[in-house]
Amino acid sequence: MRRHLIRLSAAALLCLTGLAQAAQPSPAPAAKNWQQGLSRTDLVRQDLGAADREVIQARVDFEPGVTSPRHAHPGVEVAYVVSGTFEYQLEGRAPVTLKAGDSLFIPAGVAHIAKNVGTDKGSELATYIVEKGQPLLILKQ
Repeated sequence: MRRHLIRLSAAALLCLTGLAQAAQPSPAPAAKNWQQGLSRTDLVRQDLGAADREVIQARVDFEPGVTSPRHAHPGVEVAYVVSGTFEYQLEGRAPVTLKAGDSLFIPAGVAHIAKNVGTDKGSELATYIVEKGQPLLILKQ
């Protein structure tokens, strides 16, 4: 009888402990900054035969909630969303939301940001036609 009472008391204590832990809010996941949650894989870099132009194609992967820094490119970009949902904000324009299968043309020199607004990792295929010898990405304030 005593063993049964001890087991019953232990079970009740475990239940109460579990309820107490469940009642406490779990900490929110730490927000990732773009340096931790964004990666670029260059796929193609090819001279276009013009004296000052090349094409660069890259896959850019964003963890959920990650926003790129505000930046521009020394040429045009065509962004194609491979997976996920993104919000793009181009300077002087209203934000646009794109999902897998959507594309966006970004003119040369236009400052912009991209944010993964989905709950899963998102990826875009970025194709740049840019000036040779220039940095691909120029950070803007």
